Amino acid sequence: MSARRPELTTTSTTARRPWWATAVTYQVYPRSFADSTGDGIGDLRGITSRLDHLVDLGVDAVWLSPIYVSPMADAGYDVADYRDVDPLFGTLADADALIAAAHERGLRLLMDLVPNHTSSAHRWFVSALAGAPGSEERARYLFRDGRGAGGSEPPNNWRSVFGGPAWTRVTEPDGRPGQWYLHLFAPEQPDLDWSDPQVRAEMGSVVRFWLDRGVDGFRVDVAHGLVKADGLPDWHADAPAASAAPDADGARPPMWDQDGVHEIYREWRSVVDGYDGDRVLIGETWAEQDRLSRYVRPDELHQTFAFALLQAPWDAAALRRGISDSIATAHEVGAAPTWVLSNHDVVRHPTRLALSGVADLLSGVLPTDPQPDPALADRRGRAASLMMIALPGAAYLYQGEELGLPEHTTMPASARQDPSFFREEGRIAGRDGARVPLPWSADEPGAGFGPGGATWLPPPDGWERHAADVQARDPGSTLRLYRAALALRRRLDLGGGALTWAEGFGDDVVAFSVSTPDSSVLVLATTGEPVRLPDGGEVALSSTEIMGGLLPADSCVWIVREPTS
Repeated sequence: MSARRPELTTTSTTARRPWWATAVTYQVYPRSFADSTGDGIGDLRGITSRLDHLVDLGVDAVWLSPIYVSPMADAGYDVADYRDVDPLFGTLADADALIAAAHERGLRLLMDLVPNHTSSAHRWFVSALAGAPGSEERARYLFRDGRGAGGSEPPNNWRSVFGGPAWTRVTEPDGRPGQWYLHLFAPEQPDLDWSDPQVRAEMGSVVRFWLDRGVDGFRVDVAHGLVKADGLPDWHADAPAASAAPDADGARPPMWDQDGVHEIYREWRSVVDGYDGDRVLIGETWAEQDRLSRYVRPDELHQTFAFALLQAPWDAAALRRGISDSIATAHEVGAAPTWVLSNHDVVRHPTRLALSGVADLLSGVLPTDPQPDPALADRRGRAASLMMIALPGAAYLYQGEELGLPEHTTMPASARQDPSFFREEGRIAGRDGARVPLPWSADEPGAGFGPGGATWLPPPDGWERHAADVQARDPGSTLRLYRAALALRRRLDLGGGALTWAEGFGDDVVAFSVSTPDSSVLVLATTGEPVRLPDGGEVALSSTEIMGGLLPADSCVWIVREPTS
């Protein structure tokens, strides 16, 4: 089946370009977006019922985190069936209805593709457990004999991103201790072996299945991890499990960013390019800055996330460096940068930016950890968002950031569900704090998340003050700020503009202009003392009130100027 493609919008001064090059895409985490049934878990019909919120917000596309059939050991990133919808979220018919409803509103819709691993409940892995060492069934995964006496030690010293060893030993069908299988994440997520032709053929078929149903592309999970180094050699035991950084000798981790992944993406690109409507592939690629451009060469992925801002502290030098490096990396191969501040895996950026000195807080915040100042988090979160939305290229928003939602930092251990929390025995909070169901209506139970007021994760106290209905009526709210910024970004075509660093400002100011044929916007964000606004131009947007011509600390402003000849 096929769905009507939304029309590509252009301006009279802008050459025709693919929609995704400057799009603003909104990430929906389905179980936390909107619940239609009252079971406390978001679903596809709930998403469909709230699409008009996204239209009013002014985004161009929606990306869905996984909705596939799954035991939910990792909230859907452990896929048991790539061609069906988990009953938790609805049915294939509900997915078709969502795709159609999005397209009717001019919204593109992207799926989350999870190609690095399957669920341990996937029919392939069930067959692998029943098969013998060396069998065709096991060849689809990374089964290996153990080391040491009787193979009792893992095949290598790799660590799981979720904590603990990256290997689990199986019991063979005859009851003997047997081989080990690799899982870079949870044991319920066995890694596929992408050297096996069946794996390549199957995932290519999955891509076609969803493209045929009308989706506009895919966000590729763990895009840097599909191929492992030959021989699966040991790696430094003290290296962070998730890090793709090379060692002192320049060697790259054998489980990340191997050159063989690029052949896979060339195959997928040829598939995607065979469909109408400018379908797109965007990679979740955690790699060193100087290697990111390889993923977005003209015959590979269309985009890869620029994580530099997501990882940067609230420090002007770090922000400038992140912006410059990301633009330079993309431009090496003629691509556009793709900006992001928050997602479902990391601490929400208002909270992260309010925790002084913490630049890489990706493991959540425990109640016993230092707690952010809520007012500071709100100010810095709004300023960072306004700065990012002005940048040329594409932008990705995480659900709820338009409401200024902070991280839930006081969630009790009894309520947590993230496997990383349990694998690390509670030493880290995990990702649940960024996944709390959205508040829609302040006066309804559960802040209007769904009928009856149930929510699969408990909200923090005062969550209802962030509700969408309250913010829609408040001219100074974060929601109204996002709407205004996205509308002005579109009208001035900032996504297609060119960035120039502005001079004459202090070291604690991020100052740049974005120029298009019809406008020039000066953006100032201060991470330190108040900044006097320059003469000329009109203040179009500000993250906070400006008095006496001074931009307060932890604030951002857009100044629209007349174009120069």
